Amino acid sequence: MIRRSHDMKVDVHNEFLGGKGTLTNIHFLEKDDSAGAGRLFVKSILKPGSSIGNHTHKGDFEVYYILSGKAKVDDNGDFTELNPGDSILTRNGQFHSIENIGEDDLEYIALIMFDKETI
Repeated sequence: MIRRSHDMKVDVHNEFLGGKGTLTNIHFLEKDDSAGAGRLFVKSILKPGSSIGNHTHKGDFEVYYILSGKAKVDDNGDFTELNPGDSILTRNGQFHSIENIGEDDLEYIALIMFDKETI
């Protein structure tokens, strides 16, 4: 199946999960097309100064893979900077947040997969 960029669903969220600014998600795979593997498959874009608030994963886990820009992440209370090519894994029961601390858009792949061990 081929999906063209102009056919992909785009969501825009303000102050997502208590964060700041604007988050844009481009859905390159829909949940119904994932064979039950997960619930979110997006390219995310955070404008400079924008963030996603701190949140805990329950029954699933999330991976961010940084494509461009500079991020500050809270990885279960440990704050660190991520750059292109870096990733963060937040397991079931753990928490995280992400903030664009650069001057350009922060672009990254975000995947939320179901934790099959808890199902």
